[in-house]
Amino acid sequence: MNYVQKIYKLLLFVLVGIVSLEILPLILPIMAMLIFAFLFTTIFLQPADYLERHIKSRALGVILILVSTIALTITFLGTFISNLGFQIKTFTKKIQKEEFSSNVESLFASMKNNLPDFLSNLIPESEKLISIAKSSMINIFQNILSLLSSAGNLLFITIMILIFTIILLVEYHDFKRSLVWFLPNKYLEVGLRVIYNIEQQISKYLRGQILAASSVAILSIIGLFTLNQLGANVTLVVFIGIIAGLANLIPMVGPFIGMIPAIMIALMNNVGSEIALNHQILGVLPSPFYILDIILMFIIVQQIDNNFITPIVVGDSVGLHPMVVMLVLLLGGTLLGPLGMLFAIPAAGVIKVIINEMIFLNKNSHLL
Repeated sequence: MNYVQKIYKLLLFVLVGIVSLEILPLILPIMAMLIFAFLFTTIFLQPADYLERHIKSRALGVILILVSTIALTITFLGTFISNLGFQIKTFTKKIQKEEFSSNVESLFASMKNNLPDFLSNLIPESEKLISIAKSSMINIFQNILSLLSSAGNLLFITIMILIFTIILLVEYHDFKRSLVWFLPNKYLEVGLRVIYNIEQQISKYLRGQILAASSVAILSIIGLFTLNQLGANVTLVVFIGIIAGLANLIPMVGPFIGMIPAIMIALMNNVGSEIALNHQILGVLPSPFYILDIILMFIIVQQIDNNFITPIVVGDSVGLHPMVVMLVLLLGGTLLGPLGMLFAIPAAGVIKVIINEMIFLNKNSHLL
């Protein structure tokens, strides 16, 4: 009879596992939305509590906070997208003119002169290259414009995260009380300690990430302004820096995301400039249209962030050693890609809290 029960439990376990694997792809998007909503709830929780104490209405306080945040976000994105869209349309018209052809011819003539003979022979004729460059650039920029205008799926996800965030913020303390209600009286104090420490850990991590993102944004803006002093002619500098900083919430990736619009805008603004076409880094390395300068600047920002800002600031915020932070980031990135890197450190912080509480419980179990 004992064997029958074991076989029954094993079959039940296998069945539950199979069903879970089938259902998991369906619920993963919802879980991701809930996780993001929880992170936003953690960010806005203290302001919501503060407003509740002063205006005596938690729902109104939550609405005021989220409406202000949404208004600022829409203003920022709307201004950046409209300016970028205008630049793309202007550049699309510019590349139809003869000056674009002459610039491309000059660029590839310069490349052929600087390359060894066996490499220069591999470069096609300039007329063919001009045709390819025109069609490629037009397609790229048209795809970008269509992407900017068709963000329906992203809008739906954003609205769902917003709804979840509102519910969590308004009902947060009720949810917390309901969770505590399920704890046995014997472990009530330990359970409250765990919940409080997890809240503090995630809150400190988010503050550390915001500080790191701000540092990356400032460094990117300073770097682009410095390049502009050297003639790079990159516009929308503040927008690009802020985007690089926000993208830095995904460690090791953020500064490179800011690099893409910077290079695009440098190309659009400098086409037709003979000085920009023949620019060289330190008078040695050819860098047409300051492209290599921009790449080098963002690599420097990336190295500063990876080796100093993120390990120190974020590591201190969750009480993890900088080396542990780097290992956790690599592990999260290997397992789940960018999302794994985003959630690796807070997950490690939560695990650290749970382990510490288990050690505390083991040492003091005789007192319970």
